Amino acid sequence: MYFILSPCGTSLLTNQADQEERKVVFKYANVKEYEEIPRDDRAVIDGLIARVQEVVQQAGIKEAVRLSAELNGIINFYDGELPRTNDYHLLLSTDTYLGSVTANIVKQWLESRNEKFVVEVFRQKDLRTEDITSFQLALSDLVKHLSAVIPDFARKGYKVIFNLTGGFKSIQGFLQSIANFFADESVYIFETSSDLLRIPKLPLRLDALNIIRSNLTAFRRLALNLPVEAPDLQGIPETLLLKIDEEVTLSPWGALIWEDAKRELYGQEIFPSPDKEKLDFSKEFLKSVQGLPAERKALINERIDQMVRHLHNPAYNPRSLDFKELKGKPFKQSTHEADAWSDLDARRIFGHFEGGKFVLDRLDKGLH
Repeated sequence: MYFILSPCGTSLLTNQADQEERKVVFKYANVKEYEEIPRDDRAVIDGLIARVQEVVQQAGIKEAVRLSAELNGIINFYDGELPRTNDYHLLLSTDTYLGSVTANIVKQWLESRNEKFVVEVFRQKDLRTEDITSFQLALSDLVKHLSAVIPDFARKGYKVIFNLTGGFKSIQGFLQSIANFFADESVYIFETSSDLLRIPKLPLRLDALNIIRSNLTAFRRLALNLPVEAPDLQGIPETLLLKIDEEVTLSPWGALIWEDAKRELYGQEIFPSPDKEKLDFSKEFLKSVQGLPAERKALINERIDQMVRHLHNPAYNPRSLDFKELKGKPFKQSTHEADAWSDLDARRIFGHFEGGKFVLDRLDKGLH
């Protein structure tokens, strides 16, 4: 089975547009919503979209290859025939009205030719080329999304393919740079031919573990959008940081190596709190988490990060954390609890407040 990621551009529209229509498409290429387009220009765009939808839906495989760069890459990856498989296609759309429209036209064609395909259009927030800072932040968010989605498919036996034939060059370049972390193979159509250029995953990896291990607290705080003092950033390469006015966050590449490396690091030990003014551990807590297997250590480290974020922003309280006050009397001085994990033996983390600081008391079974 294959998981195929295909970035989508607007060439499907511009390739079939006349001169006037092409000007209108370029004019509103970065507009997010349909309602932002003036009524007269909407009529031009509506007419073009309706015409393209009809042409594409009626297109056979050979015609689809000619009409759409995205479909060209997908079809040639399958050697010109769409197999009756349950492959998963993730169509990456820009955060624009026209980008979403074109991605959905590709989706409709794929689904109409193979009902077994699972096809999703993912519209990445702020992924537009008009503002470089917003664009880089959007790429960081995209890394987080792919880090959450792709490993699950890989564990289920899917081979991960980045189809980089379509889409905008800026997005193609970024996806190629991160493909070595996520994809088993990247594919392109070689220039104007139908030959597929395949780039396998290289046996190389950034020295990310050493960089992050040496600057672990700084990386955790940056990932949690907490302030980091300038001296604590000195050991981090500038390419991994993004400076916006006076604030510093992880660049898309910084977010990538963090998400990649923390999966391994978090399973090694329970690390100190990234913000000891908000969260700290008792000796009993540290004793209660001794001897945990790597996957459970990783969950505890994740919950610690989530708890710190919650303490800074109480509105943040995901179901995986479920931080809440204990009902009734305190339990061995603990006044609050949070989920550690809900499978297997279902453990909870208990703690109490000391002034403005929350102290973790222990890992234990939930109360009944």
